[in-house]
Amino acid sequence: MYGYVSPKAVVRGIVMEGAVVLGPSRIGEGSIVDSMATIGYPARSKLLSVSKPEIESLDDVSSGSELGRRCVVRRGCVIYEGALLNNEVELGHNVLIRSGSKVGRGTRLGTGTQLDGEVTIGEECSIQSMCYLPHLTRVGSQVFMGPNVVVMNDRYPPSERLEGAEISDGAVIGAGALIVAGVRIGKRSVIGAGAVVTKDVPDDSVVLGFPAKAVYTRDAYDVKRRSALSRA
Repeated sequence: MYGYVSPKAVVRGIVMEGAVVLGPSRIGEGSIVDSMATIGYPARSKLLSVSKPEIESLDDVSSGSELGRRCVVRRGCVIYEGALLNNEVELGHNVLIRSGSKVGRGTRLGTGTQLDGEVTIGEECSIQSMCYLPHLTRVGSQVFMGPNVVVMNDRYPPSERLEGAEISDGAVIGAGALIVAGVRIGKRSVIGAGAVVTKDVPDDSVVLGFPAKAVYTRDAYDVKRRSALSRA
């Protein structure tokens, strides 16, 4: 199985046979990079400058990416140069993280999730499979996103007026929800599954529907949740 680890890389964890680590990437102690994963993939402008069909050419132009301690990068993941994964970040399969993205300590990104540009995610988040977070998205800490959540950054595509959505600390986003560009999701807010959020959501609110509207408070939601779990 073909792989490559740059002589410029600093590897203190485990890189499995078949993985590719480019440029001066740093992989922290206790981290594991599975086979068929790529660390430090060059940005588009650098990729277009490559003149030889050799992996060493990619290595020459890559500025590397950084993984902290005890990270897990599974098969099929691609992490671009300039991305930063803090300690104990865990990725499912086929996760894409573009240049400039930063992922906080203890966050998990599910299989097929994309951070498609400069995306910031805080600590101890749980982002489930197939979520799409575009350029300029900001996610706080201890946020939960169900599978197939889509965040927008352009209200009138295609345009050059990109607006990053903000998802604040402790928010819960149900499966299949759509967050429109520029919207702020307040702290501890809950977005129902399949909701389309077109305007800001206040802190501690629960919104449902299309377009999403407030139905009750986070405290009421927590009471309903505890009651449902007690009957299970």
